[in-house]
Amino acid sequence: MELRVLNYFVATAEEANMTRAAKKLLVSQPALSRQIADLENELGVKLFDRKPRHLTLTPAGQYLLGQAKEILSLSAKTKRNLQSTSVISGDLTIAAGESIGMQRIMNIISKIIKDHPTVKIHLLSGDYNYAERKLNNGTVDFAIIIGNVPISNYASLTLPEKDTWGILMPTDDPLAKKDVIKPEDLAGHSILNSQQAQNLQIFQNWLGNYNKKVNFIGTYNLNFNGTLMVKNHAALMFILDKLANTSKNSSITFRKIFPQLHQTIKVIWKHGTNLSSVAELFLKLLKESVLNN
Repeated sequence: MELRVLNYFVATAEEANMTRAAKKLLVSQPALSRQIADLENELGVKLFDRKPRHLTLTPAGQYLLGQAKEILSLSAKTKRNLQSTSVISGDLTIAAGESIGMQRIMNIISKIIKDHPTVKIHLLSGDYNYAERKLNNGTVDFAIIIGNVPISNYASLTLPEKDTWGILMPTDDPLAKKDVIKPEDLAGHSILNSQQAQNLQIFQNWLGNYNKKVNFIGTYNLNFNGTLMVKNHAALMFILDKLANTSKNSSITFRKIFPQLHQTIKVIWKHGTNLSSVAELFLKLLKESVLNN
């Protein structure tokens, strides 16, 4: 598969129309149609269901679209970094979960882009599985991992910060009158759980004998949409501290749980990887920051 042909395929998939895609790519429609047909023959699968004036991706086409975007992104990133060896330049890409520890990361990134204006920063948000996948396929330089998850396959640096678990609730919920929330306080309540915490059985263990008395209604992987459910009084929510707006005028509030549960924050990268100049600088500044802490 040539990168040029993958680019043709992505444009066609995004436009869902051969004529519009050909205009976007500045090629003739017959030439584009032939390239897509040759790609299908090469792969031995049908990528599009062809309808009048409209194309729909097949399951194979949907899979290839995701992979093609990853490949093209990695190719572009590699080219930019190779072209910027004499100065600190190129792209720095980080996949991260939501955490208070990101403030340290942002401080370092802010210094880099101030001192080296040609550097481009790309921040991708997602849970551990998302960040690990991006790191493994080479489309990010670093991943920020929250929680006690397996990282033995990677080089890592633990940040001094720790995230603290608690419950997000409406300000008018009776539990808001408590200073901390204990397992027995959640009996009979509907709870929205973190997807990663659910996979690791964090709160099932913390709840102990009260686990079966709590109604886990679902999971989230990023916080914002979950907070909307809390505002609607649809559920309470297990969440890390300082990730939701609980200011004075907010309709939601946060209470720590007791016994407390903390999450470590680690920066991981691939063993033996030849990092770009900007990635090397980021790691150097991060190590200095942690050491000086």
